[in-house]
Amino acid sequence: MPKLKTKKAASRRFRVTGSGKVIRRGRGIKHLLEHLTASVKRRRQQDRMLSTADYKRAKRMMPVG
Repeated sequence: MPKLKTKKAASRRFRVTGSGKVIRRGRGIKHLLEHLTASVKRRRQQDRMLSTADYKRAKRMMPVG
């Protein structure tokens, strides 16, 4: 049986923790930041857990890890 390949887009967007949970980056922190307060910008920089609805699909796209 051939090796399972990782979807490269998924590997760039998600990270798997040691306990098997999937982490994603926060949204809204790339540009147009001058109207946001500093606390909002700090909050948006934090990583977030992937929702349970998307967890199974993300794990399938990243078979190794």
